[in-house]
Amino acid sequence: MEEINFLEKYQKSTPRDYVERVVKYDKADCATRAKSWGYDYWDGDRAFGYGGYHYDGRWHAIAQDIAKHYGLKAGDKILDIGCGKAFLLYEFTQVVPGIEVTGIDISQYAIDHAKEEVKDKLHVGNCIELPWEDNTFDFVYSINTFHNLSVDELQRAVTEMERVGKKNKWCCIESYRNEKEKANLLYWQLTCESFFRPAGWEWLFNQWGYQGDYGFIYFP
Repeated sequence: MEEINFLEKYQKSTPRDYVERVVKYDKADCATRAKSWGYDYWDGDRAFGYGGYHYDGRWHAIAQDIAKHYGLKAGDKILDIGCGKAFLLYEFTQVVPGIEVTGIDISQYAIDHAKEEVKDKLHVGNCIELPWEDNTFDFVYSINTFHNLSVDELQRAVTEMERVGKKNKWCCIESYRNEKEKANLLYWQLTCESFFRPAGWEWLFNQWGYQGDYGFIYFP
């Protein structure tokens, strides 16, 4: 396992007002609406989630970085667990022509509003029970999904990710390195169920037999 933070350049471009989300809004109501994973979360007010999640090409450079690091090539099969609107999956088809992409997400709304070019490759489903055989994919990744699971669900999801992947895997989750980052994470998050420092995540991965890489999103 190796810590690789492919999203650092993306995260730095996203401004956040941590305190506003706590003092301006009813945080409990916002979180409840976000966890419906519908319009409010994806395309509604910023208080409920993304505040409008639209394709703008920002994932292209990240797809390039990941493809280069793992040596992805035409004919490889990749899976995105928690694919959302599948913008990153689409970028993989542009960066690595001939790659075979598949995505799964719990949100019917996200799949319905996904990038048209890859929509027929997407499935609505839960990451704790993946509908594919062992060792199906050459590369499996998950971004901003696993921290939304309770610990028992998390174990099942990590085990499933390991099961369906042949070799290379990478997951990205929200974490914190100090008390400031922990406070900001708690202010900002709407859907998290599992909160651990990097060492805690690494310990869990080891306990559950995860052999892939991982990265973190921090809230400085």
